[in-house]
Amino acid sequence: MSETNPAAAAGVPADAAPHRYTAATAAEIEARWQDFWDAHGTYAAPNPTGDLAGDAETVARPEKFIMDMFPYPSGAGLHVGHPLGYIATDVFARFQRMTGHNVLHTLGFDAFGLPAEQYAVQTGTHPRVSTEANIKNMQTQLRRLGLGHDRRRSFATIDPDYYKWTQWIFLQIFNSWYDEEARKARPIAELVAQFESGERAVPGGRTWTELTAGERADVLGEHRLAYASDAPVNWCPGLGTVLANEEVTAEGRSERGNFPVFKAKLRQWNMRITAYADRLLDDLEELDWPEAIKLQQRNWIGRSEGARVDFPIDGEHITVFTTRQDTLFGATYMVLAPEHPLVEKFTPDAWPEGTHQVWTGGHATPAEAVAAYRAQAAAKSDVERQAEAKDKTGVFTGAYATNPVNGERIPVFIADYVLTGYGTGAIMAVPAHDSRDFAFARAFELPVRCVVEPTDGRGTDTSTWDDAFSSYEARIVNSSGGDVSLDGLGITDAKARITEWLERKGIGEGTVNFRLRDWLFSRQRYWGEPFPIVYDEEGIAHALPESMLPLELPEVEDYSPRTFDPDDADTQPETPLSRNEDWVDVTLDLGDGPKRYRRETNTMPNWAGSCWYELRYLDPHNSGKLVDPEIERYWMGPREGRPHGGVDLYVGGAEHAVLHLLYARFWSKVLFDLGHVSSAEPFHKLFNQGMIQAYVYRDARGIAVPAAEVEERDGAYYYQGEKVTRLLGKMGKSLKNAVTPDEICAEYGADTLRLYEMAMGPLDVSRPWDTRAVVGQFRLLQRLWRNIVDEETGEVTVVDAEPDEAALRALHKAIDGVRGDLEGMRFNTAIAKVTELNNHLTKTGRPVPRPVAEALVLMVAPLAPHIAEELWRKLGHTDSVVHQDFPVADPAYVVDETVTCVVQVKGKVKARLEVAPSISEGDLEKAALADEKVVAALGGAGIRKVIVRAPKLVNIVPA
Repeated sequence: MSETNPAAAAGVPADAAPHRYTAATAAEIEARWQDFWDAHGTYAAPNPTGDLAGDAETVARPEKFIMDMFPYPSGAGLHVGHPLGYIATDVFARFQRMTGHNVLHTLGFDAFGLPAEQYAVQTGTHPRVSTEANIKNMQTQLRRLGLGHDRRRSFATIDPDYYKWTQWIFLQIFNSWYDEEARKARPIAELVAQFESGERAVPGGRTWTELTAGERADVLGEHRLAYASDAPVNWCPGLGTVLANEEVTAEGRSERGNFPVFKAKLRQWNMRITAYADRLLDDLEELDWPEAIKLQQRNWIGRSEGARVDFPIDGEHITVFTTRQDTLFGATYMVLAPEHPLVEKFTPDAWPEGTHQVWTGGHATPAEAVAAYRAQAAAKSDVERQAEAKDKTGVFTGAYATNPVNGERIPVFIADYVLTGYGTGAIMAVPAHDSRDFAFARAFELPVRCVVEPTDGRGTDTSTWDDAFSSYEARIVNSSGGDVSLDGLGITDAKARITEWLERKGIGEGTVNFRLRDWLFSRQRYWGEPFPIVYDEEGIAHALPESMLPLELPEVEDYSPRTFDPDDADTQPETPLSRNEDWVDVTLDLGDGPKRYRRETNTMPNWAGSCWYELRYLDPHNSGKLVDPEIERYWMGPREGRPHGGVDLYVGGAEHAVLHLLYARFWSKVLFDLGHVSSAEPFHKLFNQGMIQAYVYRDARGIAVPAAEVEERDGAYYYQGEKVTRLLGKMGKSLKNAVTPDEICAEYGADTLRLYEMAMGPLDVSRPWDTRAVVGQFRLLQRLWRNIVDEETGEVTVVDAEPDEAALRALHKAIDGVRGDLEGMRFNTAIAKVTELNNHLTKTGRPVPRPVAEALVLMVAPLAPHIAEELWRKLGHTDSVVHQDFPVADPAYVVDETVTCVVQVKGKVKARLEVAPSISEGDLEKAALADEKVVAALGGAGIRKVIVRAPKLVNIVPA
């Protein structure tokens, strides 16, 4: 909205005193101190060894590694909402330096990804050119905020020296397998040795030497932690790429672009993150993360205990996973996901005799029915498919399986409410005890058999039921046959008995299942890390040797993947790299002589570079190792209270709860297992900052109008004379309500912006931006300046005298409160306490004693570092305020001289006494009973009981 002149609003008249703190003063001070910090390496954090090693005294201090989530360098630059977390971590980092820590705080750029590529498609500008320009602009904006980053450690994921190691980590994962017995990753060479020696049996019964090279590659591919496979994927024709499950919205559309997403079968790279599901769950308990984020990860991993059961079919079997194996006698049909790989194998050429018409979907053959239904299911999202729709859809495959407990032939259907992404992609349907199965059975006229006795009085005749009955407290019925009987057992005992029977018969076993799926790791894009993989003439994948890394992106003329009609599911990816034949087809010597190879033409997803960047901050110039082990142990190794190691504090948005955080944890665990790092977790403490919101103004058409040009009149809002609506929402360029930090810095200074953003409210809560309120923090800095500097002469006005009792109490209460608030990241209340002390000094009207002035400047230093440096220098100090000790409160002055004790008679307050904080219960009782107001309230009545809670409460109960 339109504002008054900011200088006038801040109380800066045109004839202001020559040495008053103004926006111009702030600009000069801030630029000068930023140059000083850069020139003197003020924020350089020394390593214990290597090229960034520093003085032993600093390295001997307790380390503190503080990180922000990687920013993406947008062409739009920053608005004032973006720096909220960056300012917060900077304040905390500065406080930690002042409390004796060696602090590592820096910032790099997550620079691969779709926006730069889309810009390249539109303009023909190489993504690197636009991205590096965006990074430079963002670095300028961030520097202006006075952020204390160690700039020696900064990098971008697009730097070949960086993504060399992203590719190296991929190869470590590719060349590893997960040993279930050891519960850790091991080199693939150790698995090969087991196959060669016969310690591990080769599938199919042959020896390892009898297998062809292709067969060996296939066997190892079943174990590798990074593997390529033909599998159902999320294909987005509108983007021309496949997406991970986490990149698809609940509506079945792409997060970027909002295009439809379909299920398709493509050969793609995957990460076997599922091997780590248990460890990813278990280790959450030791992390200092918000419980809401832990819950999201637990739900995404989705651990459930049950049994695997094999249903025989045509000499083979269909495997299901169920958490209710106790209801096996009630299974009257099976359902496969439409994409299940066995559907085509068991679908006959013709409908079996006596097939119900309703089962066929009106199609002449099972193949036609299956193909039609698959096309229909592919157009739905997983959420849509699992929604509790009233009408259940599906089609009979024409095949029958056998229920292993009673030998019944049961029909096999496909239906969209079963997903390949959970369990085995097949279910045993027990319609009496599952609502979805019940609805499906009713729609397709299938048997419904009660095997869990209802406790609601409905009886076991399912023909009268309106819905399924589900319970964990009931008895099992109708469940006897052959050599097993569950009748009369409770659910828990029935599960145990049937599981033991399945295992004894060799047709099933107790098992644990997870909702988590392997991570789809291929993208059909240009602007991403190339895979360090080549294929020989037989199509076998080979890892490039480390000496050939980094494999750099080639120049291409066309940056865009081929996109298609967003609604056309019958399309296939075509990548930009595949069109560069000189790069794709190469002759290489991988150790057995020159041969022709074909490069992988997919690129890694934009998440790859952010899976390990915390490690590069530690040792950013190391060209020979991922990270020096001694340096990694120093900054991230396990400590007391941090058993898995990790970054001390990681700050960012809660929107990354599953994607980035889960992936980074997986990579850390693989690197830990292989001995490359000592930390099994990347981030020990996580803090999610809130969002800075802004009002969005829309005209009658619903179009956003420039917020800065809206006027308020009589409680209504107008743009160019037309009334507009106002709604609080996100801040952004497209909503025309963005305020840039450059604007605020120009009008008030960076220190004012820092204070305002930290004072707006608790850091983890969203809050609305109000430009008019910024002036309040500007006035705080002006009062601070006036308490130390004469505005007419520029001379320091503090006096070399001891503070009086009142000043000491105000000072030490402030120190105690501010220190605790900064440690707890309660920056808004810390600023309130600084303001209270500053106002106290202003109101006295006397020169400020030096001890108070210096302590006040030190308390301000983490929050408003530029003015603190300037005042510290004016107070006669030659060292930077950044590395001074934070003040420590004297407990004698923190405790109040007196506290107010409330005295109640019959539960009602009758008196208030000023007493010493240390008063005993006996003395407090005597004082209360002697008070004249209490005596009058009692009116001569006897006393039954006196309850004393020294020093703040006395409750008298008359007889």
